[in-house]
Amino acid sequence: MSHVFPRHTKNMPPLALCGEGCYLFDASGKRYFDGSGGAAVSCLGHGDPEVIEAVKTQVEKLAFAHTGFFTSEPAEKLADLLIANAPGELDRVLFVSGGSEANEAAIKLARQYFVEKGETNRRFLIARRQSYHGNTLGALAVGGNQWRRKQFSPLLVDVSHISPCFEYADRDPEESTFDYGQRVAQELEDEILRLGTDSVIAFLAEPVVGATAGAVPAVEGYFTRIREICDRYGVLLILDEVMCGMGRTGHLFACEADNVTPDIACIAKGLGAGYQPIGAMLCSSEIYRAIEEGSGFFQHGHTYLGHPVAAAAGCAVLEAILSRGLVSRVRRMGERFDKALKDQFSEHAHVGDIRGRGLFRGIELVADKVSKSSFAPEKRLAAGIKRAAFEQGLICYPMSGTRDGVNGDHILLAPPFIIEDDQIDEVVTKLDTAISSCLP
Repeated sequence: MSHVFPRHTKNMPPLALCGEGCYLFDASGKRYFDGSGGAAVSCLGHGDPEVIEAVKTQVEKLAFAHTGFFTSEPAEKLADLLIANAPGELDRVLFVSGGSEANEAAIKLARQYFVEKGETNRRFLIARRQSYHGNTLGALAVGGNQWRRKQFSPLLVDVSHISPCFEYADRDPEESTFDYGQRVAQELEDEILRLGTDSVIAFLAEPVVGATAGAVPAVEGYFTRIREICDRYGVLLILDEVMCGMGRTGHLFACEADNVTPDIACIAKGLGAGYQPIGAMLCSSEIYRAIEEGSGFFQHGHTYLGHPVAAAAGCAVLEAILSRGLVSRVRRMGERFDKALKDQFSEHAHVGDIRGRGLFRGIELVADKVSKSSFAPEKRLAAGIKRAAFEQGLICYPMSGTRDGVNGDHILLAPPFIIEDDQIDEVVTKLDTAISSCLP
């Protein structure tokens, strides 16, 4: 009998015993291709010797030093490496233990920035429907997924949510792609005007929406317009790259594909590649100066901020991504992956859309391709495909509620950056078997 509190008490998972490359093995010896990298985490695959050595070396040297008293060599090194490769005016890094913590820190820093400037009336946050920013209460409040929010809604602060940029689901047939993006971006300005031009703290968004919508990138020009609106009203732009960043979409920072830079960026998942729990919030020099020249104290913190072993792992991961040319490899293999998925599934009667960037791909399943209508939620299609794929030895990330938190189903794929051509074939073949068993 296990005393571990599982994610689902009626579905006990097998015991993972070891990992090698793109594969995980359970206690029975069964092999699983890690087609979602866990949750877009394992970008280097499993058992990377350089990262493992970096962790071992750091544990032997210094396992922990509280940031209330010390900084550490690996934290300083990793911060320098991130800023050297970060876009725009990002200049300072706060290391946390994961994505939810990074987004919580971003929200609190954004509010304190305006307090330090004397703009205490700024109190509202704006985000997008069908976004996901984490499971802590602040991050859950800005997230726009109704299923995740519903039972905790009495505990959440009020946040405005505008439309996502979800071309497949929401663009009018007579609209151009560009005009569609401008229309939904305009909702941000409309909401700022409604709330009051001096009352909005920040707008939060994922450059490529991950778990809740299935690798949905914005259309060209959308984020350019968003940046213009934020600048016009002095609103901070916070980009959540927890899932889509660190090379996953073919750029080290996902926002580079949209030619936009944030005031605050949040990263995690691929930063540690699963070897240690780590995330980071990066902020601009202007925001940092407001704290430095004001109170001098960011009123926020956790015990494991800047953990030396986690930072050492993150440094080894980031050095591997950069030195091994993995970002360009993600673009190259992402194109092959996209082609293989489209070759196999484009004509499928129930595949409505295949989308994404790099090695971050989503397949949306529909009851009818013409109307784009979704399957009934009671069918629990995503859960069935997840189970069927797992039986085939494929780990993927199906989710329901793609359209509005209740309706719609998609499959998210985020394999390790080291995936090979024959493994792309393996993923597609096993996924096809799983889909066919649920949608004959």
